This record gives sequence, structure tokens and C-alpha cells, in this order.
Amino acid sequence: MFIVQVGTLLIALVYYGNAQTSIVAVNTTIPGSELSANGLKQRAAVVVPQSPVFHPGLRSQFSLNLLSAFPEDLEVSDYCFELLAIFGQRYSTYVNCLVSAARPVKVCQNCYGTYSNLMEIYKNISSDQMGPGNVSCRDSLLRSDRLMLVFLLYNNLEDIWTASECNRCVSPGHHSLTNDTLYFMATLNQSLSCFEKYQKQGNHSELCKECKATYRGLNELYSRMEKNHTLCIDIEDSMNMTRILWSKNFNCSFPRAETVPVIAVSSFMLFLPVIFYLSSFLHSEQKKRKLIHPKRAKSNTSFMNIQDKFS
Repeated sequence: MFIVQVGTLLIALVYYGNAQTSIVAVNTTIPGSELSANGLKQRAAVVVPQSPVFHPGLRSQFSLNLLSAFPEDLEVSDYCFELLAIFGQRYSTYVNCLVSAARPVKVCQNCYGTYSNLMEIYKNISSDQMGPGNVSCRDSLLRSDRLMLVFLLYNNLEDIWTASECNRCVSPGHHSLTNDTLYFMATLNQSLSCFEKYQKQGNHSELCKECKATYRGLNELYSRMEKNHTLCIDIEDSMNMTRILWSKNFNCSFPRAETVPVIAVSSFMLFLPVIFYLSSFLHSEQKKRKLIHPKRAKSNTSFMNIQDKFS
């Protein structure tokens, strides 16, 4: 019994000592009631831990440390990183060209050079040929993940180039515009110059008269190029805008050559019922005559046979 009482007393002394230590620590941190409310806020601000601030340098260092944890055979080589950087620059240049050539549409004539540069660097990335250190960037940049971002970006721009049918207006190798395209642009400039000349005078009737020949020649050239499949989006859009100027803005018009067959066919279809009923009437009259003559001939013959019998 005495031993139990001594143990209880020792435990009580230990708890009492810990309590005194906590009180002393509190007193050293907050020295009683003399501290004001502002002082409590300041000390609280010192005690509360601040959220860490990550600087760009630290973040890039963290990324590099993370990449260095991968095996060397999974890392992208410096050569492939250089190709990827060049691809990004040329991609941005080509997209900026497309945006600036959106209206009026001049995608083919203004952006064929930047498209050729982008296509060249993509061929280097997607090629099987080995670069420095016997490294091929096709697998690491194009096929290493499900998204295949480089392929997706290039494919989207390739679809725009194909939908614009720019290959019809650009020479093979994307070095220059075709001769047909240059000739159409020159003819278009003649018509637009004529429009501008007489538009300043404010006399649209004179414009329709004087610019009729050049505008007709432009339409004929466009029709030939359409049959030869040498039209791209630039030529189509410029011709549409020129026709809007001629018909709506200037109220000019002239009978087009293709309207003559339409008028001829329409006239024939209009008179077709008249021709049908007229031919039917004439045919019926002719049949009546054929039916009447044999009856008369038969009656006369029978009458003559009767006379012969009685004679």
C-alpha cells in the first residue's frame, strides 16, 4: 500500500513539473497582459508559417531534376529539342501568316513560303534518317504519347492547306506561284484599276461601258481555269468579290454567253405543247382521209359489179 502511494505521488510530481514548464514557455513568448492587441497580431504573424513561393528558376530546376530521374534511353536528345524549337518557331510564323491573309483571302499567294519551311522541318522530324549520335526524333517527338501533339498540330495546318487547294496555284516545290495564277492576278488588277478610275468620277454608267471588255475577259479566263482545275481559294474569293462589285455596287450587267443556250432551251420547252397539239391535229386529219377513201372506192366497185350482172 505504501508503494502504491509513493508511485502516485511521483506521477503527480511529474505532471506538475510539465505544467510549470508550459507556463514558463508561454510567459517567455507572451509576457503577460502588458502586450497589446496589435502586438498579438504581429506575433501571430511571426508564428504562422508562410506558404512557399516558387520562382521560375526554382521551378525549372525542379523540372530538370525530375527529368534527370528518367533513364537516359527515355530522355529526348538535344538534337530533337532543337528540331522541336525550330518547328515551334515556323509553326507560329505560318499561323500568323494565315491570320493576316484571312480577309481578303490570300492564303496561297502570301503563305506558301512559310508553309514550305514548316513542311521541311516536319519532314526532318518524321524522317527515319538518323541525326547526330545516331538519334531519330520520330518516335520521341511524334509517337511517345497518346496525344501526339506535334503530329496533331501539323495535321491541322495541312488540312487548311488542302482545303484551300493551294497546290493548284503554287508550283511544285512551293517556290513560286504558277503562270496561270500570275496571269489571272494581272487580269484582275486591270479590271480593278478600271473600276477605280471611273468610280472616282461617280459615273457608274460610264464604268459599266468602259470596263465591260476587261471584266468580260476576266470572267472568260476564270471559266477556263475552272474547267482546267487550276483554281485555288485566292482566285475564287477574288472573283466573287469582283462580281459583287460589278453587279451590286455598280449595278452593271451584260448577257453572258452561257445564257443563250438556256434561252433557246426555255423557248423550245415553251412552244413544245403547241407543237405537240398541232402535230396531233394534223395526224388525226390525215388518218380521217385515209379511212374515207377506201370506203368510197369499195362502194363504187360493188356498184359496177351489180351492173355487170344485170347486163
